[in-house]
Amino acid sequence: MNLMGIDLGGTTVKFAILAEDGEIQQKWSIETDIKDAGKNIVPNIIESINHRLNLYGLSTRDFLGIGMGSPGSVDCTKGTVIGAYNLNWSTLQPVKEMIEARTNIPFYIDNDANVAALGEQWKGAGEGDNNVTFITLGTGVGGGIIAEGKLVHGTAGSGGEIGHIVVEPDGYRCTCGNQGCLETVASATGVVRLARDMSERFSGKSHLKFLIDDGQEVTAKTVFDEAKLGDPFALNVVDKFYYYLGLACSNIANILNPEAIVIGGGVSAAGDMLLKGVEEYFFKFAFPQVRTSTKIKLARLGNDAGVIGAASLVRVQKC
Repeated sequence: MNLMGIDLGGTTVKFAILAEDGEIQQKWSIETDIKDAGKNIVPNIIESINHRLNLYGLSTRDFLGIGMGSPGSVDCTKGTVIGAYNLNWSTLQPVKEMIEARTNIPFYIDNDANVAALGEQWKGAGEGDNNVTFITLGTGVGGGIIAEGKLVHGTAGSGGEIGHIVVEPDGYRCTCGNQGCLETVASATGVVRLARDMSERFSGKSHLKFLIDDGQEVTAKTVFDEAKLGDPFALNVVDKFYYYLGLACSNIANILNPEAIVIGGGVSAAGDMLLKGVEEYFFKFAFPQVRTSTKIKLARLGNDAGVIGAASLVRVQKC
């Protein structure tokens, strides 16, 4: 029997057919059509599923189920999504009802960050442990928490909002309305914001400062690349980033004591340099027993985390 995983994003929808052990057999993707309030997204997904089943000579009886990760507020019991603004979904979408009706395959859905956490926990850096926290550093900062083998959803479905841990009470205003959230300093845009603000107070020689002052495009990758080259100002910026992320990781670990805190997303491409920097502050702030039992790791699955985690929803079959 097979599993199917779907990773629904604002630009593309990724699909995978997997064996029951989580090994990917086939992968494909389609563009996400967000026009007309996103009304074509689910029909396009259904059409693509049915087309691929015909292409590969498979039937609905060959599948245990379909799992999907979606942005927005997901009711995993009812199988609905609302508030996925990058999909133009401002009204309630009965995703489960629509997909089951036209594929005849059981369907399961959860938030995309939760699903990526499941992927890393099952087949990635979490290595199958029952206690794993996942942090994704991209345009924003997302997260998913697996505690005692179960996803933490919370009473209003807001469990795992790691990006909104406050790390600087008088810090930058966040899109959520609070000040000093992790997302404001540890996302791709947050790192650049740190660099621009800190450049005003740096007076030494720095190629990164020159790029900023000269009005050239500066990204999080620029900042980390310059730090790797030993740029003194860039090293100051990434150290501040490590401080905030290490502080957040220690707070998470002091509460949950997971086997691993797994860091993924675009910013994590900084690699071992990021890992060592975050660990330094994590060790400084974490409770002694937590410090020696919780590991900070880099995500391993890359873009496959979403489809693998989505497929694992079929195995779990509960919120």
